[in-house]
Amino acid sequence: MIIKVCGMRNADNIREVEQLSINMMGFIFWPKSSRFVSERPAYLPTNCKRVGVFVNETIEQVGRIADEYGLDYIQLHGHESPAYIQELKKSLSIIKAFNIAEPADFEQTKAYEGVADLFLFDTKGKSVGGNGEKFNWDVLKAYTGETPFLLSGGIGPDDASLIKSFYHPKCIGIDLNSRFEITPGLKDISKLKTFINSL
Repeated sequence: MIIKVCGMRNADNIREVEQLSINMMGFIFWPKSSRFVSERPAYLPTNCKRVGVFVNETIEQVGRIADEYGLDYIQLHGHESPAYIQELKKSLSIIKAFNIAEPADFEQTKAYEGVADLFLFDTKGKSVGGNGEKFNWDVLKAYTGETPFLLSGGIGPDDASLIKSFYHPKCIGIDLNSRFEITPGLKDISKLKTFINSL
């Protein structure tokens, strides 16, 4: 199972989270986010994949930040078109995020089959992500696409047993963020460690 921890920006916190043997670490480059990376941290991870999170950003700006931060993946939470993704895919792997509340919401994924490398299914909330709220995972039975996905949306420290009992043939990992925080952008290492060990 892939474990992705998102919303990082503090150098010491990045080092500590990286030592938990996670697979991906996310950095949010959307200025409206409370976890926005306004300046490059003094330390960036070397033992996990770096993921940059963007919302309706220009391809040029995404490319510039990807080069500056040595990003491995671009995670897109806006209305980015398949053509936009095809352009970025020339040099980067792509995670396309979708906000899910009901089976009909999976219709929007069809245009991105064979385009994005991974999908991320998150809760429909007030913000494009990091709402800390779960959606009904039973809805995921309606997803019959071929693209593997990461499960996001309000996964918290007490959800390890729920994660272990959840199964979908295309679910390859989980995305952890706000429910493991002390303050926005600062993760609680003890809670993360306990959760990951229990998985």
